Amino acid sequence: MKRREFISLLGGAAAWPLAARAQQPAMPVLGFLSSGAPEFFVSPLAAYAQGLRESGYREGVNVAIEYRWSQADNDRLPELAADLVRRRVSVISAFGPPAALAAKGATATIPVVFVTGVDPVKLGLVAGLNRPGGNLTGVVTLSGELGPKRLELLHELVPAVTTVAQLVNPTNPRTAETQSRDLETAARVLGLKVHVLHASSEGDWDKVSASLAELRVGALVIGSDPFFNTQNRQLATLALRHAVPAIYSNRDYVTAGGLMSYGNNLPDAYRRNGIYAGRILKGDKPGDLPVDQSTKFELVINLETVKALGLDLPLSLQIRVDEVIE
Repeated sequence: MKRREFISLLGGAAAWPLAARAQQPAMPVLGFLSSGAPEFFVSPLAAYAQGLRESGYREGVNVAIEYRWSQADNDRLPELAADLVRRRVSVISAFGPPAALAAKGATATIPVVFVTGVDPVKLGLVAGLNRPGGNLTGVVTLSGELGPKRLELLHELVPAVTTVAQLVNPTNPRTAETQSRDLETAARVLGLKVHVLHASSEGDWDKVSASLAELRVGALVIGSDPFFNTQNRQLATLALRHAVPAIYSNRDYVTAGGLMSYGNNLPDAYRRNGIYAGRILKGDKPGDLPVDQSTKFELVINLETVKALGLDLPLSLQIRVDEVIE
């Protein structure tokens, strides 16, 4: 072989890997949409990554993720969802009813995998649980529908209380209305009177504090809402300041000093969302994936707060508690 031919052959061979790399498909991009803030979702985010790994995907290796957080401002969610659509992400993972509704309103073609604590059929997200149809499916925790059970547990702890307050977020109207209606029904059965209080921003805490003092409520049920999740320490402190026994939707409130919580294991729901997002990236159609349900429920109690409020933990709760924080 002549020297010129040999050099030409080498030049062609060196170009082959470059050409092959140029023809490789671009890394798929997931959109992550939440009305929360990242610093409050460390464990759920790790669980979401685990779900993706179970489906064969690792962020930065074979999938990229565009994160959008509204920082508890639900009014920003439609624009954040529209931005993900403009970026042509392959799938949108939407966390919480407001985020799921914003994603649904932004696109009828990009697959959306939601996590919601409210019945997604009632919300209008899907046509049915077994066959969602359309471009949405996801995970339901039913956290928002556990209000009556939380009230029962609270009543079990403080049976002498006759007046209870419930805190809901009015900027999340569908969820707030459902939670209020369900709790009032349960309260009538237990012979309790319920006052509904509203909060949608940090500026509302003084108003809530004044209402607790004025109404002289004996117990407090914190509604399930992404904004409240970002305010767990403030809500725990508020209840303690007024010496009001309170129950919350997840254990993060209890680790922040809250009295007790009952609800789904939030990381489990995020992990399941990651699994579904990965399956859709591999070719599954969202409309054919039945809405999954996170079935891990946990009762968590802060023993130090029990003592600070001067309460006696009944045996019925002691034998049912899943985790005691001291």
